Amino acid sequence: MRPSLLIAAILSTTAAAAIAQTAAPKAAKTNTPNTGSATSSAAEQAGPAIGTFGFDMAGRDTSVPPGDDFYAYANGTWEKNTEIPADRSSYGMFHRLQDLSREQTRALLEEEKGKADSKSGNFYASFLDEAAVNAKGVTPVKPWIAAIKGANSKEALAAEAGRMQRRGVESFFGLYVNQDDKDPETYAVVFGQAGLGLPDRDYYLKDDAKLAATRTAYQAYLAKMLTLAGEPNADARAAAVVQLEKAIAEAHWTRVESRDADKVYNKMTFAELAARAPGYDWTSYLQAAGIPADAPLIVAQPTAFTGEAKVWADAPVAVLKDHLLLRMLSTYARYLSANFDQARFAFYGTELTGAPEQQARWKRGVDLVSNHLGEDLGKAYVARYFPPESKAAADALVRNIIAAMGERLKKLEWMAPETKQKALAKLAAFTPKIGYPDKWRDYSELEIRRDDLLGNVARGNEFEFQRNLNKIGKPIDRGEWFMTPMTINAYANPTMNEIVFPAAILQPPFFDPKADPAVNYGAIGAVIGHEISHHFDDQGRKYDPSGKLADWWTEQDVARFKTFTDRLVAQYDAYEPLPGQHVQGALTLGENIADLAGVIVSYDAYRLSLGGKKAPVIDGTTGEQRFYLGYGQVWRTKYREPILRQMLLSDPHSPGVQRANIVRNVDTWYDTFGARPGQKLYLTKEQRVRIW
Repeated sequence: MRPSLLIAAILSTTAAAAIAQTAAPKAAKTNTPNTGSATSSAAEQAGPAIGTFGFDMAGRDTSVPPGDDFYAYANGTWEKNTEIPADRSSYGMFHRLQDLSREQTRALLEEEKGKADSKSGNFYASFLDEAAVNAKGVTPVKPWIAAIKGANSKEALAAEAGRMQRRGVESFFGLYVNQDDKDPETYAVVFGQAGLGLPDRDYYLKDDAKLAATRTAYQAYLAKMLTLAGEPNADARAAAVVQLEKAIAEAHWTRVESRDADKVYNKMTFAELAARAPGYDWTSYLQAAGIPADAPLIVAQPTAFTGEAKVWADAPVAVLKDHLLLRMLSTYARYLSANFDQARFAFYGTELTGAPEQQARWKRGVDLVSNHLGEDLGKAYVARYFPPESKAAADALVRNIIAAMGERLKKLEWMAPETKQKALAKLAAFTPKIGYPDKWRDYSELEIRRDDLLGNVARGNEFEFQRNLNKIGKPIDRGEWFMTPMTINAYANPTMNEIVFPAAILQPPFFDPKADPAVNYGAIGAVIGHEISHHFDDQGRKYDPSGKLADWWTEQDVARFKTFTDRLVAQYDAYEPLPGQHVQGALTLGENIADLAGVIVSYDAYRLSLGGKKAPVIDGTTGEQRFYLGYGQVWRTKYREPILRQMLLSDPHSPGVQRANIVRNVDTWYDTFGARPGQKLYLTKEQRVRIW
């Protein structure tokens, strides 16, 4: 099972999703204060970075009763006055903080760019030199094009797919190296379904006018890629590839099926995989990718592999070659001349996410180098922007919230005593990671050239691919991080039994040492509680204290737990952010459980932190009100319609409005804001979902 994130990859500029290229609000209208310059730090602030106590009071809309829409009450004026700029598809607090992190990282890279021996500086310079990239045109990938076109048998093409896999190009199948869920002291190769250029199977299979228009635009995009590469008969060839991908989509599991930790654990040998998925030349593929034939193997969606292998076996070689060719061109278009880059953005940026303009090149360069040399940059980032007092304060917060979760577990009435003891043992075994790794990654073997952007990306992908393969057969590296210190996100990793919070998220509006503690508990505290609770959500609960996927709950516990989660699924199924398109309660269940638990547990921790004293009233707000306002503020988010549609179809996270309004299930929120019968969010005590 992959780590559970606080948010999806909506801040990433990589991959087809490009899910949320966002921007800042209009300066003339927004009421959100400045979060500080790239060189500021929490230690240098005279007071809170936001407002008088850490919350933007002017961003509220007090004309909306909290009981009708808490999100609008806390954020409505911000929502009205914030405009999504042209280079973004959505904008919110995560994106605002990402902007700050990028500015901070840019300052570091500008310094490194002047050093001839700096890998990160040379990588950044190679991306910024747009004139040199344009002058090369399609030339850098011509050898790859020739190799793909020259693979005139399916055996040869499978080998080429393996070589392209090492360079970061997924054709029919994807893979990564992770701990074996049922043997977490061992690394395994985990295979998952792939092969689609659109975000999800529904984009190919649903009878929906908007999705049909997207399919038409996608086919035109593929034809454009072929034309730019100098290939003839582009329209017909693109159409054939779209039909091939539709057949692949028909074999794919749904996202709801693919999030079930038990269903996606299917351990087998490569010989067994070949028997289960005949028609694909697995030997040629594995040898070319460099995957050891005796490596432990887990296949996430075995019936999808059977179906995809049949699609491969039935398809003409020419169409399969075009599919791999287009997967390569689409993956690397951002590192080719502007005509490729712009064509890719027109589809994956504008068509799929709604962003009219591409982000500035320096921003994309910062993201690219952070992706490939993240811990090289991270070391400098932490030294400059993450003061020791921020780490110490965050450490204390984490300890308090773990303790609060422990108290919640002890008082549970629905869980069997023997299960409760194991749950407490799991909590006691947690490893919190705050800020940055204890040991930095070594990039000395990665070759970076100042005049070779595409080569840098390809070598970076191969370096990371091989680094992961090298783990096989070795002890588990429990110090490894799967995010850089500059990342605005957090995650829970069930097989490591850990929760991880990068340095960059420990900044306002999530965490501010100068802010009122109530706001910090409502913001980063709820984030910490969210990640802790992922270890006890509908999938995380399946992992025992050692990180092993095991059945350690009683049947009665599972049945009682399901009665709660079924109600939460139904609650979210009823939300309709777009006409005719609802939140998928089953897909978003894990994140909704974590949001609910996060706010409840963090509230408990905040009350405990007061030591029995009453919190002061600040600007007319009680401590309890400031806690919930701090929680609501972090979910400020505006979306363009295409990205919101994509989220609802494929994202395991609910939109910001629904995440903020999870408070309708929390008794103390009713006590704090006086929500009453007849208001839209009001639930009777019997209707409120209480799990932890």
